[in-house]
Amino acid sequence: MAYENPAARRPGRTDVTGPVPRAPRGTVRTVTATALLACAVLGTATYGAASPPHTAAVTATGAGGAANVAIVKVSEEPRMVWSEVLATALRDVSGDPRARYSVAVLDTATGGRAVHGDGLYDTASIVKVDILAALLLQAQDAGRDLTAQERAWAEVMIEDSDNAAATALWRAIGRGAGLDAANHRLGLTSTTAGSGPLWGLTQTTAADQLTLLQRVFGTDGALDAASRAYVRRLMGRVAAAQAWGVPTAADGSYEVKNGWLRRSTTGLWDINSIGRVRAGGRTYLVAVVSRGSTTQAAGITLVERAARAAVGSFSRAAGRSGSS
Repeated sequence: MAYENPAARRPGRTDVTGPVPRAPRGTVRTVTATALLACAVLGTATYGAASPPHTAAVTATGAGGAANVAIVKVSEEPRMVWSEVLATALRDVSGDPRARYSVAVLDTATGGRAVHGDGLYDTASIVKVDILAALLLQAQDAGRDLTAQERAWAEVMIEDSDNAAATALWRAIGRGAGLDAANHRLGLTSTTAGSGPLWGLTQTTAADQLTLLQRVFGTDGALDAASRAYVRRLMGRVAAAQAWGVPTAADGSYEVKNGWLRRSTTGLWDINSIGRVRAGGRTYLVAVVSRGSTTQAAGITLVERAARAAVGSFSRAAGRSGSS
C-alpha cells in the first residue's frame, strides 16, 4: 500500500551471489554467494561471528577434511525485526495492575509494522471513525454525496465526539449489520459490531484499528480519495480538549480519534486512541487500545506512554538502520 509520504528504500535483504571459490587452507576471502552455495562447493558449512559488520564467517569442510573460511557479505542494512523493536520499547510501560493494552504501529515510509498485545477490546468512541467510513462507503455505492444533515452529524461526531450524532449515523448505516458489512470490505477481520444501539461496545483489536487507519490514510482500498480526505480532515480538527493519546507522540501535526468509556459492570475504564502522527520527520499510524484502568486519567496516561514508546522506538530504529 502506498501512502501520502513517498515510499523509501526498505531495509535490505541478505544479498549473496555466486559460489564461494575454494580458498587455500588457512586463508580468508570476502565474497558474496546466493543462499551460501559454499555448502554445495565445499561440503558442510558452519557459521561464526565475523567483522566488519553485516558479514558472516563461513567455515566449510571439503571431502578431504581441509577447512576453508570465507567471509560472506550481507546487505548494508540488516532486516529490521519491528515486532522485537516494539516489544522491547513497551517492556517498561505499565499502568494499573488490572489494566491491559495493545499497540499497533506502522511507519508509512518503510512499511515497517508491528503489533504488541492481543485480545479484543471495546472500541468506545474510536468506532466513530469506522461508522463514518461505513457511511461514506454506502454513499459511494449509491453514487451520491453525503447530505447536509449527514455532514453535520459527521463533523460533531468526529470533532467533538458527540454521541447523539454517532447514534443517528449508526442508525443511518443500518446499525451493526451495516458496520460489519463495511468492515468486511475494509479488511477488518477481527472487529464485531455492538448489538442493537450499543455502538460503543463494538469489539476490535489494535491490529484491526491499524488496518482502518491504513484505509483512511493510504491511497488504495474501498474508500475513494474524496472519502479518505474527508475523514482525515475531520480527524485533524478534533477539539483541543480531546487531543490526548497518540498526539503526545508527535512533534509535528497529527490526526486523532479517541475513545473513553467507564464500564458499568466493573467501574473500570476503556481508553483508546488511534491516529496519524508526524515525529522525527517521519509519519506513523498508531493504534492503542486498553481496558481495566481504575480512572480515566490513569488510562489516558497508560495510552500516552505506550504511544510515545512505540513511535520513539520506531524512529530510533529507523535512524540506526539509515532508512528514510
